[in-house]
Amino acid sequence: MSLEAAPPKPSEGVVMWNINTTCNYRCSYCTQRFLDDRTRWARDTPRFLEGFRRLPGRWEIKISGGEPFLHPTFVEVVGALARMGHRVSVVTNFSASTEKLDRFLAAAGGALRVFSASLHREYVATEAELAAFIAKARWVMAQLPLGATFNVTCVATRSNLPALPALAQRFAAAGIRFKAQPEKRDREVISYTEEEQAQLLALGGHNDLGVIAPSFLGRPCWAGAWAFTLDDRGAAWRCYPARRYRREYLGNFLDGTFALFDAARICPYAYCNCTVPIERGMVARETGHDLGDQPGGPWGQEGDDAWAEGSAR
Repeated sequence: MSLEAAPPKPSEGVVMWNINTTCNYRCSYCTQRFLDDRTRWARDTPRFLEGFRRLPGRWEIKISGGEPFLHPTFVEVVGALARMGHRVSVVTNFSASTEKLDRFLAAAGGALRVFSASLHREYVATEAELAAFIAKARWVMAQLPLGATFNVTCVATRSNLPALPALAQRFAAAGIRFKAQPEKRDREVISYTEEEQAQLLALGGHNDLGVIAPSFLGRPCWAGAWAFTLDDRGAAWRCYPARRYRREYLGNFLDGTFALFDAARICPYAYCNCTVPIERGMVARETGHDLGDQPGGPWGQEGDDAWAEGSAR
């Protein structure tokens, strides 16, 4: 199929910032479970903030971890980003207290764009825990500023998958957007059976994209110019696939070596499990098809859109 030209230059950039590796959960399917150090966090807040001040134009700072609400200066960072005129999104396991959530919402104010809460059934297992999760979600939604969105994501493990349709209906009844994410093992999508693939696709595929493993291979993408990943040590890469393959390194955000591309570039990766570029209009869409030729997409070549590779969640 023919490819369209690069999409228009984005009016706003996106930084996918993994602010820490620290997490209070140890999910059996977590893509970060094999990290050597699960206690790291971005310590030099003033230098990170100075880096964000130097970015051209307005950016959405999409903060994940680890669990970002465990970062000791998380709320202060959010407030500073909002005062700069940037926007803020967050990906969280939603274990923070309502008091912490309230402080975050106040700090973000009208700068909040996306609040993504991950539902981990290994920690939200009982009916009472699920009801409390939904009640907390509705409470947060009631506090959102105009234009901000809220969603819940859940990993489609084999044990979870049969229960996800009912869960999706329950969240829909509560007015909450629910999105499924494929399970990864060793940063690869697990080998779902054809029946399981059909079940997952019926739930919308990965993050409602209609496929299980999105591919933008060969398409112009603004990642690297108006989007990049950033870790707690300041290392910046074009995107999550780039970070995995150690290609298209943009330098360190803190030491003066960081530099963005000056234009969109062709995507060289067969699997992109981060939904930010396509959802933010940064990837050229293939004529007649949005996300590749195969219903399930290419399999098992990339990780997640969180720390190890990540749930737009």
